[in-house]
Amino acid sequence: MDFLDKKIEDYALLFTSPENEIMNELNRETHLNKLQPRMLSGHLQGSFLKMISKMINPKNILEIGTYTGYSALALAEGLQKNGKLTTIEFNEEHESIALKYFEKAGFTDKIDLIIGNAIEVIPTLKQEWDLVFIDADKGNYSRYYDLIIDSLPSGGWILADNVLWSGKVLLDDKDLDNDTLAIKAFNKKINEDTRVENMIVPFRDGLLLIRKI
Repeated sequence: MDFLDKKIEDYALLFTSPENEIMNELNRETHLNKLQPRMLSGHLQGSFLKMISKMINPKNILEIGTYTGYSALALAEGLQKNGKLTTIEFNEEHESIALKYFEKAGFTDKIDLIIGNAIEVIPTLKQEWDLVFIDADKGNYSRYYDLIIDSLPSGGWILADNVLWSGKVLLDDKDLDNDTLAIKAFNKKINEDTRVENMIVPFRDGLLLIRKI
């Protein structure tokens, strides 16, 4: 999942603004209490998401896949004064920790957490999105994209995580599991969509940046 040499990543973190106290606490609690803490965006990627959000300064953000709420907190930093982030999480076991830290960060009025199946929830959200972050079940990435692309204005952004999938996207299809095949199909789909411009940042597990033309 991590492509950078550990020493390079440590150096990058040394010259990256530190986590605030609340995000650092959430980072620690996730690693102590969750079985798959690597699902957390973490300090370096969280800082990147925060920077992107602050550059875009969105009014409305949609996040698909909350986990314990770290990425939501990072993205919410860039919201406009009256902006809102809606985040959808399938696993209700993550709800309590996410809500706890949204409250600690003073974001309860800016972040709406919905527990449910995103494929069913998204069509009920009659909203135009300035920024969307996809970090959920890989098999449905293409379906999520199809559900949201028409809800983005020209200049709207989609960020999709894990698009290099620990490097498995480089393997022959006959050797791949369904999740990897889905990621490869998603990357190809985006690259062939003339409605957007896109690039993959080979950072952490690969982040696909998509801008609607």
